[in-house]
Amino acid sequence: MARKLFGTDGIRGKANQEPITAEIALRVAMAAGHRFTHGEHRHLVIIGKDTRLSNYMLESAMQSGFTAMGMDVVLVGPMPTPAVAMLTRTLRADLGVVLSASHNPYEDNGIKLFGPDGFKLSDSVEEEIEALVENGLEDHLADAASLGRARRLEDAPGRYIEFVKHTFPRRLRLDGLKVVVDCANGAAYKVAPSVFHELGADVIPMAIEPDGTNINRNCGATAPQTLQEQVVAHGANLGVALDGDADRVMLCDENGQVIDGDQVMAVIARAWQAAERLRGGKVVATVMSNLGLERYLQGLGLELERAIVGDRYVLEKMRVGGYNLGGEQSGHIILSDYSTTGDGLIAALQVLAAQVETSSSISELANVFESYPQLLRNVPTNGAGEMENVGVKSAITAAEARLGDDGRVLVRPSGTEPVIRVMAEGLDLQVVTSVVDDIAGAIADAAAA
Repeated sequence: MARKLFGTDGIRGKANQEPITAEIALRVAMAAGHRFTHGEHRHLVIIGKDTRLSNYMLESAMQSGFTAMGMDVVLVGPMPTPAVAMLTRTLRADLGVVLSASHNPYEDNGIKLFGPDGFKLSDSVEEEIEALVENGLEDHLADAASLGRARRLEDAPGRYIEFVKHTFPRRLRLDGLKVVVDCANGAAYKVAPSVFHELGADVIPMAIEPDGTNINRNCGATAPQTLQEQVVAHGANLGVALDGDADRVMLCDENGQVIDGDQVMAVIARAWQAAERLRGGKVVATVMSNLGLERYLQGLGLELERAIVGDRYVLEKMRVGGYNLGGEQSGHIILSDYSTTGDGLIAALQVLAAQVETSSSISELANVFESYPQLLRNVPTNGAGEMENVGVKSAITAAEARLGDDGRVLVRPSGTEPVIRVMAEGLDLQVVTSVVDDIAGAIADAAAA
């Protein structure tokens, strides 16, 4: 069936506009509640959120929907996405919900669902939930005696802090290291500074005063400029920038240079290979990861396996192949020994563990490969089948020929926005820019035809 609600990472949209309205949130909760209520046990759902103003509305609507289906609800308040995934497992809940639009501004919001195993739902299960939303659920409501109850889990932050700390080697500490932590005025604004502080680091926290509208505003993983400045100003060893729900991370070294997800994966892959912890001889990334990472891993005797864009698809390949390291260039790093989804804090701690083990600076540790020039452009689309246009196909074929074996072209519709993403990389930036211009122009012409 054609998916109307769910995209590549749950349901996304503008707050208080379809599909991110109280009514749809209520119906999604009812549908998901019905889908996951099986057996005689008392059914439970965990609801976490980030700091967006609209989450007061969505949280209340989903709580109503779940209790109407007979599910008990545990509210954990602002908590990172990986914390909700962890709590869903440890509390033996039937379902976990995260209300967040990740790195987007506060006007946007989203609904992510996790199964009882802590993994994001498959496409097929999401399609079942969509069908239930459309077909109505009035015949499945709980009777008056079976309605659910709701309560708050006051110690949720402490549980997650301890969980994250236990992923850092017990023989190591962060004493003597200064870390700037940019919490994006988001879900990790309380827990992230505590993690580093309790492991011994001197912590300079940033963006820890959310007001409902300042999440990701000039801060966080997609806007690391202030973090870079603060790292240099404070003479810090490392900068850590999380996004709004803390499932992704960007780092910067002591010189203020950004370290993206590809470089983070390279650092962890090398450290884990040396410790004989890396399973399967592979790292899973997406089609967006840089060729420089692929060539670097080849030099280590490792292979890069690529998935389509979306951390859930990276994780699917990891689970099928039994691999324990994967991620995205954008900073979603999945370490399946510890977590069922991307976790920015755990990824940052693995880089710090490698630094402490080697007594090197972050710049020495992370500057292990030279990225190929890469350019990404978003071209607006009106859904008129631009990808099937003859001119667009010809432009892509010509671009691939120009780049040859030392380059790549990727053209794909976005799963979250009405745009087509055009990416190219190669040895020569001028050639890369030229081929992106050509493809983007062909798509714009097709959209206007």
